[in-house]
Amino acid sequence: MEKTEWYLEYEIQYNRPGLLGDISSLLGMLSINIVSINGVAKSRRGMLLLTREEEQILRLKSIMQTMDTIKVTKIRKPKLRDKLAVRHGRYIQSDSDDSKTFRFVRNDLGILVDFMAELYKKEGHKLIGIRGMPRVGKTESVVAASVSANKRWLFVSSTLLKQTVRSQLIKGEYDSNHIYIIDGIVSTRRANEKHWELIREIMHLPAIKVVEHPDMFAQSTEYSLDDFDYIIELRSDENEEITYEPVQNNHFIQEDGFSMFDF
Repeated sequence: MEKTEWYLEYEIQYNRPGLLGDISSLLGMLSINIVSINGVAKSRRGMLLLTREEEQILRLKSIMQTMDTIKVTKIRKPKLRDKLAVRHGRYIQSDSDDSKTFRFVRNDLGILVDFMAELYKKEGHKLIGIRGMPRVGKTESVVAASVSANKRWLFVSSTLLKQTVRSQLIKGEYDSNHIYIIDGIVSTRRANEKHWELIREIMHLPAIKVVEHPDMFAQSTEYSLDDFDYIIELRSDENEEITYEPVQNNHFIQEDGFSMFDF
């Protein structure tokens, strides 16, 4: 029988010496292996566990509920956020009103890249939007995550190195192993109908698509924010407001021909 992975999280009620050792010994007696462990919040520890039978987990939960030194907060098959929390020592922030929206600040680029790389590894169609002000690290994070996930990236529209507005793909670029990157502002303001035909074609491919500035993209296309599987927000700091007011006031193109939202 194959082993199954579980996520255990508990809150420390009384942090006495030897507490972690006692819990590790309990897991050992139940033949449950510890894959990794880390603090995931103040006074909380998270563990990734391996076990052959669910009954072992049920026994563990029953025993831990009798302990007055800890309080079990989660015991379940691990979600992506659980794995990243153990890996990085804290949970990524999500929107309380929209479970598919995740928030990061520039200091979180490491965990952001790791999060996106895990999304890229999933097979099939995924539409990911990323919001953020200029030069906060959006495109760089998208590309770095592609490298981490061992995927090839392809700019359908972008201004990272030079203005890119593709109207066709060449042989070999139709590949589910590609990450197709679309700049919602560039496509909206600079593209022709052939470009939009290409985007519609790409949308039907069983591959990952990442749209920078998804709100602008949704305003000008038949796609809506409901079509996105994930929305990522990247800020310089927690209090920064993400706004498209300069674009909406027709200040999008500067004298050098590039967008104030470049990079």
